[in-house]
Amino acid sequence: MKKGLAYSTRYMEGFVTKEDRAGLLPELQKARDLIKKRNGLGHDFLDWMDIPVSTKKSTIDDIKETAEKLNDISDVIVVIGIGGSYLGARTAIEALASVPARKKIRFAGHNLSEDYLSDLLIELKDKEISVNVISKSGGTTEPAIAFRIIEEFLKKKYGPEKIKERIVCTTDKAKGTLRSIADKKGYKSFVIPDGIGGRFSVLTPVGLLPIACAGINIEEILAGAGEQRESLEKCDIEKNSVYEYAMIRNLMYRKGKKIEIFSSFGYKLHYMSEWWKQLFGESEGKENWGIFPASCDFSTDLHAMGQLIQEGERNLFETFIIPDGEKGEVIIPKTEDNLDNLNYLAGTRLDQVNQKAYEAASAAHFEGGVPNSTISIPEVSPNYIGQLFYFFEKAVTISAYISGVNPFDQPGVEAYKNKMFKLLGKPE
Repeated sequence: MKKGLAYSTRYMEGFVTKEDRAGLLPELQKARDLIKKRNGLGHDFLDWMDIPVSTKKSTIDDIKETAEKLNDISDVIVVIGIGGSYLGARTAIEALASVPARKKIRFAGHNLSEDYLSDLLIELKDKEISVNVISKSGGTTEPAIAFRIIEEFLKKKYGPEKIKERIVCTTDKAKGTLRSIADKKGYKSFVIPDGIGGRFSVLTPVGLLPIACAGINIEEILAGAGEQRESLEKCDIEKNSVYEYAMIRNLMYRKGKKIEIFSSFGYKLHYMSEWWKQLFGESEGKENWGIFPASCDFSTDLHAMGQLIQEGERNLFETFIIPDGEKGEVIIPKTEDNLDNLNYLAGTRLDQVNQKAYEAASAAHFEGGVPNSTISIPEVSPNYIGQLFYFFEKAVTISAYISGVNPFDQPGVEAYKNKMFKLLGKPE
């Protein structure tokens, strides 16, 4: 039988009691009903729940064929987007793609750094280039500026007509600036479904096209998300890992633990942390409520943030994400002189040492007053990355509904945009 995603609360003992769980159960059931009946806050944006089973084969085939065409004519494929328009794809690519494929995909439009874009354009000067620009509206400043600059770069390199085969737009089906550009200029396009917000869009063409361009099996990612969807629907609420994770988070917040650290011991999962931070930060941080999502890459950050986690203010809790094993197979050698005194580890895989570092850190942090739980997956594969995407999307929706906020809007993001537009002199 296939082993699935697992959630352990071993090191929550003493911080979360049976009475705590029982007390929150009515709110958990209410959140479940809001999702099931689709009548909660922002219910028009719940269509992500069905994507693993509702995505048409024709859409998948179109994505795969387009990815193949872009790869055939390109040394580099530039993905232009910000937030949910690029983080999900980058998560999968950094976790799953081969080294050559990772180097082939470049990202732009996720910052306003002149040095970053200048360096990228220098790199692209002597390469064959294609672009996938992603934006629901086309009006988000960072990707819009990057696309304008890179589009002009392509025109000078190939000519206005020949760039049509090199630009793919992922945007709204009927409205918005990018839709207008795609239609007027004849660029190939994919549709971002109406009922899915940006940070929940990784399993749509937003994420699937760049992921396919990196040579990753997108059907396996969707299959993993579908398996997670099915298991969560069948499982009793009190034995359901995603509901338990959402419950734990809310109980921690009510006990004064206002910061959640998402800690990974697998370097390939770094961008899972970045995607997770956006998903939870934008979904929950509103109405003067919200757990602050932070992340650490261990064991690196045990020598940077480890001291604060172990002995700092007790206002945080921790969620580990652990693959049961890595595939690199690096063996620690034996030496004759043993000058470094490491022969006791000779013949040991490096992954075994990494696993012991996790076991030690989780136990030490618990004993130091930091409650922690662990999400584990058997391996870093397309199927399990798909499972994680769905797990966290469902968890943040439940968690936000328990707290009484709309998981699908982000009104606070407009505050800086409006001030920036005024400072830049944007016309009304």
